Amino acid sequence: MANLSPRKNEMPTQAPDVRSHNFLEVALGYTEAQALDEAARCLNCKNMPCVAGCPVQIHIPAFIQKVAAGEFEEAYQIISEASSLPAVCGRVCPQESQCEQKCVRGIKGEPVGIGRLERFVADWHNEHSDPASVRRPTPNGHKAAVIGSGPSGLTCAGDLAKKGYEVTVFEALHLAGGVLVYGIPEFRLPKAIVQKDVDTLKALGVKVETNMVIGKVLSIDELFDMGYESVFIGSGAGLPRFMNIPGENLKGVYSANEFLTRVNLMKAYQEGSATPIQNARKVAVVGGGNVAMDAARSAKRLGAEEVTIVYRRSEAELPARKEEVEHAKEEGIRFRLLTNPVEILPGENGFVGGMECVEMTLGEPDESGRRRPVVKEGSEFVLDVDCVIMSIGTSPNPLIKSTTEGLATQRWGGIIADEETGLTSREGVYAGGDAVTGAATVILAMGAGKAAARAMDQYMQNKDR
Repeated sequence: MANLSPRKNEMPTQAPDVRSHNFLEVALGYTEAQALDEAARCLNCKNMPCVAGCPVQIHIPAFIQKVAAGEFEEAYQIISEASSLPAVCGRVCPQESQCEQKCVRGIKGEPVGIGRLERFVADWHNEHSDPASVRRPTPNGHKAAVIGSGPSGLTCAGDLAKKGYEVTVFEALHLAGGVLVYGIPEFRLPKAIVQKDVDTLKALGVKVETNMVIGKVLSIDELFDMGYESVFIGSGAGLPRFMNIPGENLKGVYSANEFLTRVNLMKAYQEGSATPIQNARKVAVVGGGNVAMDAARSAKRLGAEEVTIVYRRSEAELPARKEEVEHAKEEGIRFRLLTNPVEILPGENGFVGGMECVEMTLGEPDESGRRRPVVKEGSEFVLDVDCVIMSIGTSPNPLIKSTTEGLATQRWGGIIADEETGLTSREGVYAGGDAVTGAATVILAMGAGKAAARAMDQYMQNKDR
């Protein structure tokens, strides 16, 4: 029976005063009854506008109809035809600006909770299946290399493996998953879920070699010499940016990248962790994206008494997902908007002793279409903090560019690649995700990995003709 409710089923969550003191997952997931009820809200539109909003083109109405019928494994199989990381996407994709934005139910109410249903289906599958039971495709005799095990690399590797390619993923860190394991906190994306998806790819035949810094241990040219016929670069954008203001070299100033890596990958929040982390009292996080929210909420969980987001535009321009902003506010994160740092002040023993800021107003739109922040004269003030986390963006590491002859890049470091195929200026070399676009979303990186896998398949098959 159709569910004509204008509102989607609420996502059960930990209470804010409880979750702000632990690193357990905030969102608890739909129950089976909630999933069935939410699936009944889907109109099963013939023109499927939601699919047009999905970067990996999941057949959304088809999988939701399977959920409505209680056929959860069949729903998972439909999703997995297009996505190698459904449990991840169900948690971190910005569905509100993609598939759900185009949902017809959203015209006169709230859209169908597509992401929440995807998460339910993936979690149900993971609870009732074993990656070892995955059938390995028949080898087709071709070899491909994938650099980086983030969302674009894992997607490319998975799609190629399903076609019978011998695929090896080379990961610079000691654990596969890329930004999924070092950048996104446990309370948003449990690492066991990422590992489950990696194990599924391994069951398909994908080899994963960790501690392999391509450009240092091996070059792309050497990969070709080893028999790999095509290479995909999905090395991400892990080089942090700073504001270049006085005091950024003080103790207690982190990039969000370093801070989250220590917390997420190296478990700095656990007693006896091998990596040190500052026990800060008052923390300022500079920036307004999802990474800034992750850093602020992590700092709160590490015991900071006061955590403040400092962002130079208004709340309307915050680039973070609405849900992440709401969760941060519920957990007691303060927002100092229309504010910009100008100097980090020294305290005792070389540590941060405060941060001088200025208030801003919004002027005319800049090249991004957003109103440009303008300093309000005479508005200087000092924010009392002992730790500053810079979350103003990242760029690709220049190592691969500097060690690969003939690989064209943008001035800011991104690899130049064809939008539809991922082909770079080097024959047989493809690229996608943050290494091309700069820091973006998980699902867009996955879309780039899928597109490159299709092009690489065509390229390697054509070599046989």
